[in-house]
Amino acid sequence: MLSILKLIVDAIATLLGAALLLRFWMQAIRVRPPSSVAQFTFQLSDWLVRPLRRIVPGVGGYDWASLIGAFLIVLAASSIYFLNGWPGPAVLLMACQRFLEWILYGFMALLVIEAIFSWVNPHAPLAPFVRALNEPILRPLRRVVPLVGNLDLSLLVALILLQIAQLLLGMAFAGR
Repeated sequence: MLSILKLIVDAIATLLGAALLLRFWMQAIRVRPPSSVAQFTFQLSDWLVRPLRRIVPGVGGYDWASLIGAFLIVLAASSIYFLNGWPGPAVLLMACQRFLEWILYGFMALLVIEAIFSWVNPHAPLAPFVRALNEPILRPLRRVVPLVGNLDLSLLVALILLQIAQLLLGMAFAGR
């Protein structure tokens, strides 16, 4: 029964965390989302971001309330491990690891979505938005990775680098 509860909590937390991280990233890189994405993201996360903004104002043009909100969501979802008898510091470390994994998985998902758009319909209404979200990641790589037969391999290199970062993160937290 506990595994079913974990599944439900993780699904809800992942959806909320993704909305909060997307909200932070959109505001950090100054990308204006399409109205449907904005409405979904803001309606899903306003209940947490608005109260947090009273405590943690935006500084330096970053929406820190969204980022802290995402961490609080992952911490709340990880607290279910208290039921398994995990000590508090271990739950906190696991929450930090999961939070960083969510960020890496979010970037990977955006890159995969951009690849799908480029293959299926590069002129889809959401394609420019996804491209804009990926641009800060891909721009430095495009300076280093040359085009191969008019094929941009920077997307593949970014995915590999994110997977390496994920492996390093797993190794860093393996000794907990």
